[in-house]
Amino acid sequence: MEATNPVDTSAREIRIPLDEAVAVLQDLNEFVVSLDRLGSREASGTADDSTVGRFVADWDVARRLAHARRVISVALDEQLSEQDNAAIDALCDQGRFYGA
Repeated sequence: MEATNPVDTSAREIRIPLDEAVAVLQDLNEFVVSLDRLGSREASGTADDSTVGRFVADWDVARRLAHARRVISVALDEQLSEQDNAAIDALCDQGRFYGA
């Protein structure tokens, strides 16, 4: 579903408290580096099909990513209009979602 009044995101800024931004950045860095290493292990044959699943479960990836999404969502909700937030929600609903 396309937003009827898309928000112009080209030159706008949102402020996020530094401590929250750093915490999110640390989590994202851990995930990117770890997933890269897991991909290398899979390519070399030293990891099996369940390795990524164990990583996701053991490192609480879903909860930590949900927290990152929440940090950004709160900042957007506090700093943008209801109309802009609705347009952003509509854009997010158009994302690619994995279906098993």
